[in-house]
Amino acid sequence: MTISVGDTLPEFSFKVMGENGPEAISTKDLTAGSTVAIFSVPGAFTPTCSVSHLPGFIDNLDALRAKGVDKVACVSVNDVFVMDAWGKSQSVGKDILMLADGNAEFAELTGTQLDGRGFGMGPRSKRYSMLVKDGKVVQMNIEEGGEFKVSSAEYMLSKI
Repeated sequence: MTISVGDTLPEFSFKVMGENGPEAISTKDLTAGSTVAIFSVPGAFTPTCSVSHLPGFIDNLDALRAKGVDKVACVSVNDVFVMDAWGKSQSVGKDILMLADGNAEFAELTGTQLDGRGFGMGPRSKRYSMLVKDGKVVQMNIEEGGEFKVSSAEYMLSKI
């Protein structure tokens, strides 16, 4: 079953790159007492993800913050080292948390898993964006097929 508006995020620990190497961050710690814009991409360094999706959230950070978003996080089914390298290549700094879902477990828990075997990518995550307030989903925007419309920062902003 796909996560939807009104649901609480499942308990899960993503991997992030800390000062001394990989660290865990739980969904509870990520969202407790905060409004978080979370967006997911099928893969780091892939064309739409690198040219449009992640840059759109970078470009709209101030507008998201002005609408009450405390944190922005990017999820992908890649390992923490790839997510760290992608974040550095896109100059996200500390503005966007780069969350590794290396085994597609969060994608499976939320019902957002995508079968990428036809592209040689294995299990992945669908492209989506969600707004989460204190652990509860208040906005959920899942793309159909390979589209890039409703998961963009601009679309999210239009719905806040």
